[in-house]
Amino acid sequence: MLTQPFADAVVEAEKVIAEAPHIRTEQDLVEGYEYLAGSIRASLQMAWAYERDFPFFVSSTGPHTKMGLDNPDALYFHAYLRDDAEYVVTGTRGSTRDLSFQVLGGDYSPVEVPDSLTAFDDRELDIGPDGRFELRFGPDRTQAGPGYVVLGEGSAMLVVREVYGDWSTERRGTLRIHRADRLGSAPPPRQRTTLEKRYGVAGKILLNRLRTFLAFPEWFYLDLPANTMTEPRRTPGGLATQFSSAGHYDLADDQAMIVTVPASEAPYQGIQLGSRWYVSLDYSDHQTSLTADQARTDPDGMLRFVISERDPGVANWLERLGHSRGFVQIRWQRLSRELGPADGPQVEVVDVAELPAKLPHHERSRITPAEWAERIAARQIAVAERMLG
Repeated sequence: MLTQPFADAVVEAEKVIAEAPHIRTEQDLVEGYEYLAGSIRASLQMAWAYERDFPFFVSSTGPHTKMGLDNPDALYFHAYLRDDAEYVVTGTRGSTRDLSFQVLGGDYSPVEVPDSLTAFDDRELDIGPDGRFELRFGPDRTQAGPGYVVLGEGSAMLVVREVYGDWSTERRGTLRIHRADRLGSAPPPRQRTTLEKRYGVAGKILLNRLRTFLAFPEWFYLDLPANTMTEPRRTPGGLATQFSSAGHYDLADDQAMIVTVPASEAPYQGIQLGSRWYVSLDYSDHQTSLTADQARTDPDGMLRFVISERDPGVANWLERLGHSRGFVQIRWQRLSRELGPADGPQVEVVDVAELPAKLPHHERSRITPAEWAERIAARQIAVAERMLG
């Protein structure tokens, strides 16, 4: 059967999910199977996007194809490359807070992170008055400079991230890629052998994806004490202008974690929760993430987030959604300076009943049920509009 390699991989992938060491509850397992469904869909899409001569951008991860503690504020796109060919990327700059480009060598695997061969944001682009830009990627080192990015040996993938600070008002741009010497021609007709190969590749992508991101937290998170967060540090993976603070929580239902962090001058600052599957929690129908724009800043310039299962009645509540254990991450992007300990978070675990005394501006941070419903409605509308297409 043509699809047998992929069918075998799906069976093996279900075992990977069912045998994951962090599973404790039925909810954990059900979410694992949901994660598997999204991974199956994404793996097929990625295998069919493996077009290095006639490349196109595809969505790497999204609300239904999550992986790698995906940022709820980001749109992710990727295209495949050859390191000996030249590619042209054209587009229009939207109104989002950050647009970044990264060239990777290879792909994530259960034993290593791919090399980041170059990374930069749109401050290095020549953007016209109408928002249009053109960027070339190729092997010719004599052309290196503004508008031309040299592809180093082993360059395999171009990743683009577009990041929102205000979901309701900012709008995405456009993006297109073509190989410079192929525009105007067409790829050869599909052959059965090509399809056989792609199903096999899809199966490998699926298993690699699941195993990698079950191992990923061990590399960067789980050696940290629970209910703590790191100082700001460069985000693993070579992102040039992004810092992050990471940690994992372990809370009883009557406990809350207060995360206090200065509101930054960085164009983008955001916090999110993630499950032990190393994916974001439901950020459309629940407030499991907040940007600095969405959050309420206290008069002293601090952002105080409350992570809890029980509703604390405050605007900056991050919902656990039944996850007593999970990940928490803060990101700063489009930075113009290094971040230090003073820019990072302070963490305190308290009883939910103690919050009025522990939050110095508690009265100002309170929110009514009607206001909360408005917040959720705004998230649902914004995600639906942002993810369309």
